[in-house]
Amino acid sequence: MAEKLAPREKGFSEWYVDLVQKAKLADYSDVKGCMVIRPNGYAIWENMQRVLDKMFKDLGHKNAYFPLLIPESYLKKEAEHVEGFNPQLAVVTHAGGSKLEEPYVIRPTSETIINRSFSKWIQSYRDLPLLINQWANVMRWEMRTRLFLRTTEFLWQEGHTCHETEADAEKETLQMLEVYRTFAEDYMAMPVMTGRKSESERFAGALRTYSIEAMMQDKKALQAGTSHNLGQNFAKAFDTTFQGRDGKQHHVWQTSWGVSTRLIGGLIMTHSDDAGLIVPPKLAPVHVVIIPISGKASDAEKTQVLEKTHALAADLKKAGLSVVVDDDDTKSPGFKYNEHELTGTCLRVELGPKDLAKGTCVMVRRDARQKEFIPLEQAVAKAQEMLDAMQKGLFDKAKAFREANTFEVNSYEEMKEKADAGFLLAHWNLDPKVEARIKEETGLTTRNRPFALPQEPGKCVVTGEPSPGRIVFSKAY
Repeated sequence: MAEKLAPREKGFSEWYVDLVQKAKLADYSDVKGCMVIRPNGYAIWENMQRVLDKMFKDLGHKNAYFPLLIPESYLKKEAEHVEGFNPQLAVVTHAGGSKLEEPYVIRPTSETIINRSFSKWIQSYRDLPLLINQWANVMRWEMRTRLFLRTTEFLWQEGHTCHETEADAEKETLQMLEVYRTFAEDYMAMPVMTGRKSESERFAGALRTYSIEAMMQDKKALQAGTSHNLGQNFAKAFDTTFQGRDGKQHHVWQTSWGVSTRLIGGLIMTHSDDAGLIVPPKLAPVHVVIIPISGKASDAEKTQVLEKTHALAADLKKAGLSVVVDDDDTKSPGFKYNEHELTGTCLRVELGPKDLAKGTCVMVRRDARQKEFIPLEQAVAKAQEMLDAMQKGLFDKAKAFREANTFEVNSYEEMKEKADAGFLLAHWNLDPKVEARIKEETGLTTRNRPFALPQEPGKCVVTGEPSPGRIVFSKAY
């Protein structure tokens, strides 16, 4: 039998790490805090990249690449930015056997070095908007790491754009947040709350930060993507200016936005079960595995089964599906079933001599794990139908789970009692000291103020002072 996972009910964290390793998604590295992304995990990231890259390009963004090493002086140009990132910086002081005249910081994010280029590229309003995206790795020194969710080095994309006006920059910021929401919900089948972060959770150097927040199966929140209106802070630090329509010089208005390999962790924790990985079909590396069942069949029957297996595989591939034929004679059918459930294959097809004689096959959807007997002539259409149903079913299940674990709380005592219950919608007076107190005493942090949540004035659950509306509090990754 394939390896069993640690069950979720005995420890969600242990289950998660066990799944990531046994499903061969990622492994630990000898480099402290860093991970090795294995082919199974990287295939999911490639599919995420492919979808997101098209969404970005459809909106006019172009890919570029900027250096991994950033002169230390660049980060110091924007005071709040360097203060926000200082504890996480990795710094190169020596190279080629000599001490460098100026240390280089390994890229924690690229606002500073990208602005250096923008200040050279932009002269006039005719050069705007400038819409750039970069697929890259970044390094942020982490003390407590977890595969995919928080590692010292990780992969991401970072968008950086320049605009004529603040209104244009704000429109771009919210547009990209909507791209992330669409990707999370339509492709990852992961429902998210979109909204604005609190001031203390704002990106260092930005005017405003917005996020998408998802609920994992342990009821904790995962910040799955952020979009920032940077205002003119970096433009002023690097003198990124343009000649406006009025003939005068103006600083550009900027945005930055990004998602990372943390999304893979979110996908795992939203959908997977005690049997292993579950991947929404729109992002799955393997849609269908066909397992020929030989048993005590004659050589002639085995040949017939294999011929039909490969013919069916060819038909499924023509329909645009990713298909694997698992005809390894050294493994039992039961072992194969468990193995493909562990690694997240969406749909299993079983085909043996008895099935062939009846003109049928067995299909099993990964999330439902129920056998269905399907006429062979309907197999391709039924596979498509089952994958579509799986995609929808995963989203509906996750959304129902979130709704069942989202509560309004109207007092600090109630907030404390429900600290582990999921998403708490509470009034807060916007005081960062009160926010810090709540975090210290309960472990709860503000996630965002959802756009979809009707806002009515109330009283802060801690102080009783006026509150402009409810904001989401939750324990989080």
